[in-house]
Amino acid sequence: MARIAGVNIPTTKRVVIALQYIHGIGATRAREIVDKLGIEAARRVNQLTDSEVLRIRETIDGSFKVEGDLRREVAVNIKRLMDLGCYRGLRHRKGLPVRGQRTHTNARTRKGPAKPIAGKKQATRK
Repeated sequence: MARIAGVNIPTTKRVVIALQYIHGIGATRAREIVDKLGIEAARRVNQLTDSEVLRIRETIDGSFKVEGDLRREVAVNIKRLMDLGCYRGLRHRKGLPVRGQRTHTNARTRKGPAKPIAGKKQATRK
């Protein structure tokens, strides 16, 4: 199993897909890395030589902020917004959507499961 940026990437998948298992690398960056190193996109991770894996590892470490560093930076940015007390920080603090989405009906992912309101009954229909 190849280990890149502290992540065990799956060996049976194509290189472009396997690189996307690293936090901070999406489809575009994965394709960019493979093109830069001249690795064929159709190759699988278990077909890579040790030197190719090493070159991928060095490219990612040198060019991109991934995994722990990226997660830490995002967490610090959110904490800064919360400490400032700006609107986005307050939304983060309350666990509500930050980017202007409606909350009257949707936003269940951010708000969690619906909680019943005591004393409120559904109107019966005739």
